[in-house]
Amino acid sequence: MLSSVRLLPMITAAILTGCGSAHAPLDSSSHDPTEEDWYSQTVEQLAGMNREAETLFQNGKADQAAAIIVNGQPLMSRILSVPRPTLAAMEAASDLDHLYGRMLLANRHYGWARLFFQKNLARWKHREPRTPETARRLKQAESAIAECDRHLVD
Repeated sequence: MLSSVRLLPMITAAILTGCGSAHAPLDSSSHDPTEEDWYSQTVEQLAGMNREAETLFQNGKADQAAAIIVNGQPLMSRILSVPRPTLAAMEAASDLDHLYGRMLLANRHYGWARLFFQKNLARWKHREPRTPETARRLKQAESAIAECDRHLVD
């Protein structure tokens, strides 16, 4: 119960971070921001945070994992704010949202979990080109939403 209480402020902070204004779009005709060093470094930093949070969550340290996820939200916003985010950026953002959704599901916050899984559904449903990996991630999001829905109707 205490863990659930601690996660609620972190969830709120994550959602409010996601509602903040995005960086001003750059003139895409002159250069591609995904080609800049900061972009690939930020994507790798977020992917590393995802791996660390996943390990903590698997080891029963949900509060520490949640703190890492909250700290990853601004990075996610930055890498997704460019005109055409890379596949690696989309995957890192997806992994962050999926882990947070799983944590919320484990704490019986089914509606909030569904919200994070729904973001992934939208992310992968319209991603082109379609690949086996994007199809796998879409199916993963659909399954997670179905799991939330089963609990919401109980």
